[in-house]
Amino acid sequence: MRGVIVVAGGKGMRMGADVPKQFIPVGGKPILMHTLERFYAFDATMQIVLVLPVHMQDYWISLCKEYRFAVPYVLADGGETRFHSVLNGLAKVSPECTVIGVHDGVRPFVSLKVVEDCYSTAAKCGSAVPVIGVVETVRKIQKEGNVVVSTTVPRDDYRLVQTPQVFTSAILRKAYSQPYTDFFTDDASVVESLGERITLVDGNRENIKITTPFDLKLAELLCNSKQ
Repeated sequence: MRGVIVVAGGKGMRMGADVPKQFIPVGGKPILMHTLERFYAFDATMQIVLVLPVHMQDYWISLCKEYRFAVPYVLADGGETRFHSVLNGLAKVSPECTVIGVHDGVRPFVSLKVVEDCYSTAAKCGSAVPVIGVVETVRKIQKEGNVVVSTTVPRDDYRLVQTPQVFTSAILRKAYSQPYTDFFTDDASVVESLGERITLVDGNRENIKITTPFDLKLAELLCNSKQ
């Protein structure tokens, strides 16, 4: 059995909207609904655990009634950090789930192929993290005394990381039994701290994380193109 923890605790400060970004309508419904529907479309038997801050849960439930949202999910409370939110989500994941993914609630355009590749690769290798290549020139910034200098670095040596980040249940649960540190910026960094090797798979460029007004405009275009 497969499971996914969808983390949706963002406040949307960069979006400048009246509601958190995960609740903003795109293509006729809130972003978060599109995200949950992607995983339900991939596997209707998958356990979906949605992590939301406690103070947002009543609003979300009212949205589900308003939009007649029928995708089954289990609700978990958001934590102080993303690490703690995932930890709370893990507590709600069934022991029967042998492979578990963690996905950003505001990434509604992950392709079904990427989801399939992540889960199948994690089942074989223990982990799977989707990435895309860097297409622009990258410069490294550093200080030399009081002067800031920069140098070009080879972009082929770098990748941009997406979600879902998927792991076997044993590895993910062991990783999240560790004490929290500021180094943990995503699930791969938590797992990597155990000494586990991270396996990369190809992501899809449309799998954007919607965080700014520009992203929102792009999301509308992506929704329209699918329709």
